[in-house]
Amino acid sequence: MIIVMLAALGLIFGSFVNALVWRLHEGKDWLNDRSECTHCHHKLAAKDLVPVLSWLALRGKCRYCHKKIDDTPLVELGTMALFLVSYFFWPVALEGGGLLRFILWLVFSVGFIALISYDIRWYLLPDKIVFPLAVLAVLQVAALSTIFGGGWHTALGALTGVLIIAGLFYAIFRISNGTWIGGGDVKLGLVLGLLAGGPLQAVILLFAASFSGMVAALPMLITGKAGRKTQLPFGPFLIFGLIVVQLFGTHIAHWYTGLLYR
Repeated sequence: MIIVMLAALGLIFGSFVNALVWRLHEGKDWLNDRSECTHCHHKLAAKDLVPVLSWLALRGKCRYCHKKIDDTPLVELGTMALFLVSYFFWPVALEGGGLLRFILWLVFSVGFIALISYDIRWYLLPDKIVFPLAVLAVLQVAALSTIFGGGWHTALGALTGVLIIAGLFYAIFRISNGTWIGGGDVKLGLVLGLLAGGPLQAVILLFAASFSGMVAALPMLITGKAGRKTQLPFGPFLIFGLIVVQLFGTHIAHWYTGLLYR
């Protein structure tokens, strides 16, 4: 039952993400405006908005103007997959602080999927998504530090994560005058640092992000589809690094420290 519920929620919130990123980009009211075709601007009916199924039934084309629908089910399916993977591999018991973290992680996941979609399409991490996530991350750290007994250790881990990730990105941003890394990545670094939970986790996050970015870029470089100056959004890889840390960071940290003290 929980798996079915999470799958359904993932599809629903994935559909919301598709609408959210387009409305933000077009400067529309993301909360009150109705969904519409990006080509003919016809307001969409409920039958056009069923996650995945509507797209399949319409064969990826608008019911009214028959042009290709810009949004794809990949965002909906990706959100569902992240919800389910997070549930299957959640590293702590789903009770007390662990349950709070899981619920908030699902909320963060929706925001992160929105950032990934926006960054891939328009090479930008909008403040209207990043800043609410930062506020939520601060509230999570505060709750875990006080109500759920994490104490100063939790707060200190979040602070060191911010110093390592956001501090490094800010230094790179200043040194390169914004040519090597964007300001949005610096702001996102605040969220990632708060959620990473400690210095070792922050380093694992940066390694996972850099390695996955290299793996994605290498085939394009080899085939000539990209060059040294080709712009590649880094936000999705940073978020991937955080997912690795959230779900597997404890195991990776234990494995690494075990190697050091053999």
